[in-house]
Amino acid sequence: MALLQKGEAGKQELAEKLPAAVKDIVRKQVEAGVDVVNDGEIPKRGTFSSYIQERLEGIEPRSFGVGEGPAPRDVNGRDRRDFPGFFSAGLGGFGAARGTFGGASAQRPAEAQRTLHFCTAPLKYVGKAGAEQDIRNLKAATAGLDVEPWLPAITPGTIEHWLWNDHYKSDEEFLYAIAEVMREEYKLIVDSGVMLQLDDPDLPDGWQMYPDMSVEDYRKYAAVRVEALNHALRDLPMDRIRFHTCWGSSHGPHKNDIPLRHIIDLIVSVKAECISIEASNPRHEHDWTVWESAGLPEGKSLMPGVVGHCTDLIEDPELVADRLVRYAKLVGRENVIAGTDCGLGQRVGHPELVWAKLAASAEGARIATKRLWST
Repeated sequence: MALLQKGEAGKQELAEKLPAAVKDIVRKQVEAGVDVVNDGEIPKRGTFSSYIQERLEGIEPRSFGVGEGPAPRDVNGRDRRDFPGFFSAGLGGFGAARGTFGGASAQRPAEAQRTLHFCTAPLKYVGKAGAEQDIRNLKAATAGLDVEPWLPAITPGTIEHWLWNDHYKSDEEFLYAIAEVMREEYKLIVDSGVMLQLDDPDLPDGWQMYPDMSVEDYRKYAAVRVEALNHALRDLPMDRIRFHTCWGSSHGPHKNDIPLRHIIDLIVSVKAECISIEASNPRHEHDWTVWESAGLPEGKSLMPGVVGHCTDLIEDPELVADRLVRYAKLVGRENVIAGTDCGLGQRVGHPELVWAKLAASAEGARIATKRLWST
């Protein structure tokens, strides 16, 4: 993280140290029993999404004082209305009360000085070298191992959350421009033989950003973003693509998360073979019932989160197995793989807990396999 924060000055040293760091993070995943592995996103500056700022040309940062600039886009917007005291006390949001995400402030966006990014010229993808370096390092780290490597990339809708349009004629033109440039990153990863995971918290958590939208209006909003994503994925092999979505995964109430039943058809319409989704935290563990009626489209698999970021408690492997068996009975035992609700590293209290949760996930998967294939 220190090298990432140095910017250009730290780039050369970072490039020299990354291969060993990625190899180490892969080794730890394998030791935990995980066989679908990535680079821990350690090459990426800041959060899972901010890396793309360095891979797009045509954007510029602008700083605003208190009360200045465009209205904030708040992925806790509906919850903030119901629990203003909780959020004003700094207890809600990413990293709140735990010092994670580099001690990020939990202040309401309108009450803090902000730096926002604006699209001011035609967007262009300039991230090929960075993406190729990520691919190269991960492939080297997994060489000779019986694992499936994967790399994440964010979706057009998620980029749109933090990028303001100051160039394109309409929001839809802007969205499709993002999709077109991101296609280059998606294709690079898929063509390399590495599995692509599309990270898209936007699909559910945009609901909180627009507190006055009805479900019908929000479905129209979300459908356009799925269409743009599918446009970016055109002609890419679905069996090399996984789609991860979640409800923002910040610490807080999540009382006003949009129910899965309202958007499940949009989620499964993404051109991806595997669907990764929250399934273990107190707000979304019951969502397994939605799959009873919705079903899983033929040719797709499901990766429910069986361990999560919302608590430091380590899930019992037997509980993990129960969760996996429950889903397997709904969508078929061959179509389920253990996953996490969302990223763990910056959301639980210490790295030791991350590895313990992953080990519990792997052990629970082994238990579930024995149960499912013994009948």
